[in-house]
Amino acid sequence: MGGASSHDIQDGILEPTDPLFKKKCRQLDARGAMYRINHLSWWKEELPSEDEYQTARVNLDRAGWEVDYIITHCCSTSVQDELSRGFCQADTLTDFLDEVTRRCKFKYHFFGHYHMDRIIQKKYVLLYEQIIRLKL
Repeated sequence: MGGASSHDIQDGILEPTDPLFKKKCRQLDARGAMYRINHLSWWKEELPSEDEYQTARVNLDRAGWEVDYIITHCCSTSVQDELSRGFCQADTLTDFLDEVTRRCKFKYHFFGHYHMDRIIQKKYVLLYEQIIRLKL
């Protein structure tokens, strides 16, 4: 399942059609601001829709909530809290993934949104640069 909230947009989302766009970019860049550009580095659809959550639940129901691997872009709220020490905020996706990891029997949950390589609690695997081969 893809999707994740952007955690580096504290300074706003710029509209490329804004007549002052270039000036605003220069000002934000000069102070090392954390911002995104609509439809270039940020999209309002960055999180899954309710239909996508429901499709995931239906597929997990079919599998009896037992899978070998969970592969997502983001991770659950509880893992995110441990990983970011409160920097990243919970949202509908991380809360949904909390539900999945509580209800589902699985070997490993792989995710990569946080741009590092790390193993958390033995079965949560954050991958960014590392490449691994999964056994099917």
